[in-house]
Amino acid sequence: MFEGFALSTIDAGEAAIRVRHGGNDPPLLLLHGIPQTHLMWHRVAPALARDFTVVATDLRGYGDSGKPPTTPDHEPYSKRAMARDQVEVMRRLGFERFFVAGHDRGARCAYRLALDHPARVLKLAVLDIVPTGEAFRRADMAFGLGFWLWFFLAQPPDLPERLVGANPQLLVDHMLDAWSGAPGSFPDEVRAEYHRAFRNPETIHAVCEEYRAAATLDYEHDEADRGRRRIACPVLALWSGRGVLPAWYDVLAVWRVWADDVRGRALDCGHFLAEEAPDETSAELRAFFAARGAACLEPPLGSSPAFTTSAGEPGCRGKASCRYLDNHRHVDQQIPQHPASGDGATGGGSPWARHERRAAPTRRCGRAGAGSGPLS
Repeated sequence: MFEGFALSTIDAGEAAIRVRHGGNDPPLLLLHGIPQTHLMWHRVAPALARDFTVVATDLRGYGDSGKPPTTPDHEPYSKRAMARDQVEVMRRLGFERFFVAGHDRGARCAYRLALDHPARVLKLAVLDIVPTGEAFRRADMAFGLGFWLWFFLAQPPDLPERLVGANPQLLVDHMLDAWSGAPGSFPDEVRAEYHRAFRNPETIHAVCEEYRAAATLDYEHDEADRGRRRIACPVLALWSGRGVLPAWYDVLAVWRVWADDVRGRALDCGHFLAEEAPDETSAELRAFFAARGAACLEPPLGSSPAFTTSAGEPGCRGKASCRYLDNHRHVDQQIPQHPASGDGATGGGSPWARHERRAAPTRRCGRAGAGSGPLS
């Protein structure tokens, strides 16, 4: 499981974020949902690592990432705050611009990241969600009964914390079993890891805070952006063909309210796409992110280009001989200094940064088969 990947913790400033990392070439950030951790990508990440530098994290509050103190307005557990963590993690790894794919709660963090940091996100994939603001706006009795967890976990402290804490494994197993459509999708060691993470009272409180933030700040942030800000990058939406989303929404039409370039389809599985249908999920993600021109990254923000053509020209801009050069070979010249730490974006003396400095192999833009996938 995750063979060839390294495991570390990166100080993102506001929280320490658990990170699993492996592969080569363009950076792809993977964000998990509930009741999972980054482990949910264990059947997808190795395949994607053949073509991408895969970075899978535990969201703040989840798994082995930090659980910072909350505030009365729940801001530390808003998707905006979670997105800041991910931008900083990628920056400390040397990646100023990157692809993002998120599932469930991670997808909510991912689209907020794309809205708040549009220059960072090259392409966005969202798995089995519609935006939080749209969900609350359109909520009815069916939504309340089906998504009861949204309202239960958002209740004032510490009622949900105490109820969940009395038997956390019961809630985790309910989510995994009731929301999945393929028995056996969660090996014993994976299920045990989800149980372990949820037994931590700090995790339970953080998850409740995240749901409280969703019902308040996340909704307010979406409403403030409605009609004013749009997701600038291409968007891939994948969803469960056996779940409630296609019954309640025209999923692509909803996402087209928020972005111009939207594509996607349902997969024949339950809610946990990456664990129930890993081959199909990884194929869709690869086809989307590796489509011709997708790996031709522009120079990092406010710096000289870290990505140059074989002729030494900045950026790629579609040249057939483009090379994706390792960020860290030229970190002093090409990655701006991080104002808070004084270190380069690779994270200074971090063991993780030293691991990441290995040179990436030369790749051509438009890999074989690019553009031929079902969603190209």
